[in-house]
Amino acid sequence: MPISPSDTHDLAVIGAGPAGLAAAVTAADLGLTVALVDAAARPGGQFYRQPAPALGAARPQALHHSWGAFARRAARLDGHRVAGRVHHFTEHHVWAVTREAAHWAVHAVTGPDGAQGRAEVAARKVLLATGAYERQLPFPGWTVPGVVGAGGVQAMLKAGLVMPGQRIVVAGSGPLLLAVAGSLAAAGARVPVVVEAGGYAGYARAPRTLAANPRKLVEGAAHAATLRRYGVRLRTHSAITAVHGTDRVEAVTLTRLDRDWRPVAGTGLRIPCDALAVGHGLVPQLDLATALGCATRRCPDGTAALVLDGRQRTTVEGVWAAGEAGGVGGAELALLEGEVAAYDLAGRAVGGALLRRRDRLRRFAGAMSAAHAPRPGWSDWLGADTEVCRCEEVTAGRIREAVDGLGAGDTRTVKLLTRAGMGWCQGRVCGPAVAHLAGESETGAGRRLLACPVTLGELAREQ
Repeated sequence: MPISPSDTHDLAVIGAGPAGLAAAVTAADLGLTVALVDAAARPGGQFYRQPAPALGAARPQALHHSWGAFARRAARLDGHRVAGRVHHFTEHHVWAVTREAAHWAVHAVTGPDGAQGRAEVAARKVLLATGAYERQLPFPGWTVPGVVGAGGVQAMLKAGLVMPGQRIVVAGSGPLLLAVAGSLAAAGARVPVVVEAGGYAGYARAPRTLAANPRKLVEGAAHAATLRRYGVRLRTHSAITAVHGTDRVEAVTLTRLDRDWRPVAGTGLRIPCDALAVGHGLVPQLDLATALGCATRRCPDGTAALVLDGRQRTTVEGVWAAGEAGGVGGAELALLEGEVAAYDLAGRAVGGALLRRRDRLRRFAGAMSAAHAPRPGWSDWLGADTEVCRCEEVTAGRIREAVDGLGAGDTRTVKLLTRAGMGWCQGRVCGPAVAHLAGESETGAGRRLLACPVTLGELAREQ
């Protein structure tokens, strides 16, 4: 059915996390009609996840940092929804964005699992606020029940008020680990240690950036104080190199790393626990953007992010982006970038103070990315029987055989020879590891025709 001009919004914002929420309410403040399209039932994204009302949480804000920034914008969203300036399309899983003759078409499947129907939203301009997902580097035992992503543990706690265990080791790399450990300890879990593969000395290489962001130093000090209060140890330049247990995590091995993240022989320490929260930073979610042809750049940590100008415009005319899609930088930066984009979308001048705050935090994001970038020696953790692609059960040994014995020199060839990356996640989880083992950098962001699972029946209806 053709879209009538009256059904076409001025702006479609894809994603209702911090960046999308800020963009939507600011654009509506400035007089635009906005379609806010999101897969969740409520705004907030991964960062501002909230427990279901039925759980009866008395103070859900206690689980969040900067709750007030979200609450104020959520209240503005409610006002704009009532006034008809923002149409909030909840539980809409966007699988593609296409350019039509006179508008952009946002294609989605609906319902909690995307199986309840289909929808198409029309808009003259598009802002991508698609966020990020966790980067996982495999190691022996990472498929044992009780091993959970660090961000996943935080989501469990915020949305479900549950924890994966009672004695939980937190490991990986990046500042998220400190927040997760603090939240778990405050919720009653025993966190014996936080294991950081890198360190924090890398921040000292950007002294001007640190001086320009004193609030980040305060946040770091607050995390450190929380860990001390609950007796949580911090081990840097170390990693969990093995998980012990069959039906459930029983213990982990903590190993010292050299400067390239290679395990130092003889330094293994067994730590009893019943769960492991692990993650090595975040990867920008770029499926919709790359399908549109938006250019990407390499971040200091090896991930790909969108090329954006000073007004949050992508390289594709009519498409803007804000938040983690432009490089992982946290909720505060995402809120500012959403506001900057909204002003530009509305044809208004962006205030200098807003731009300066955005730029300071974006520079800090670059320093953070460099400080916690994975080093090449991490693959020495892997045994020949360590699963790298969990969906297709492809081991490190099979991938190395494809590279060393069959001449595979890139991710695509490894995929064809081993099926690594052909499973349900389509390489989102194993992609960085497979690329590394194939001798390929993580610079590129692969193009996928579909940003989320869609049935053949739904695709047939598009014809």
